[in-house]
Amino acid sequence: MAELAAEKSSIQVIGRMSDLLDALAAMPTPASLKALAARAKLHPSTAHRILAALASARLVERHEGGTYALGIRLLELGAVVKANLSIRDVARPFMEKLHGLTGEAINLGLRDGDEIIYIERTSGGRSLVRVVYLVGGRAPLHLTSLGKLFLAADSSEEVADYARRTGLPGKTPHSLTSLAALERELDWIRRHEVAFDNEEAEIGLRCVAAAIRDEEGKVVAGLSVSAPCERHDAQWAPQIRSCAAEISQALGYRPALNRR
Repeated sequence: MAELAAEKSSIQVIGRMSDLLDALAAMPTPASLKALAARAKLHPSTAHRILAALASARLVERHEGGTYALGIRLLELGAVVKANLSIRDVARPFMEKLHGLTGEAINLGLRDGDEIIYIERTSGGRSLVRVVYLVGGRAPLHLTSLGKLFLAADSSEEVADYARRTGLPGKTPHSLTSLAALERELDWIRRHEVAFDNEEAEIGLRCVAAAIRDEEGKVVAGLSVSAPCERHDAQWAPQIRSCAAEISQALGYRPALNRR
């Protein structure tokens, strides 16, 4: 019984440490003990003890005047995590979950120059085989929902440069082959935070995608659902946004911090 009580107490302390670190991360400037205790929903004396331990480990810095901020040790540890982080490994369980909800193929893609490259894919499970969506497959950015996410993150000048370099080749009658049409599409994507491929890469195939961001808010990958037109579901848009947001958070992205 004593061992169980000690274990429970240790788990509670870890949880409270996490709450205080989250509270510090949410503060734009060094925060007082009172403010941190209130945000973490802890008694000030409890918060003080934990903050002292975190400061001793250099996870928290105590400033003059009694305020606290995140410590340099977190930066050091974060650099180690980032160096060993694989987007594919982080995204895979979230992709499997989304696949379970939709029953369709879930694709993960990265930008490589003027192309999107597919680095992971769950099986569609319904005898759907599309060469462009196989792992290792490539496609021009403007022809895919994933690729459009990266173009939407570019400036107008960068998009114009892309159009000049590539000539915006089309593959179907639905492909965006003019800069004006592409710019309209990218503006819509920026406002709605979701991108579509409406038979632009292949007739009969539709996709919806959302961006994955790193801790700096940069678009580093894209997540999409692909399916034949007859199985496409408008409800996938909020689901793909939510899944991409979860992966982004797992990579360290915090929207509130990024907006500062």
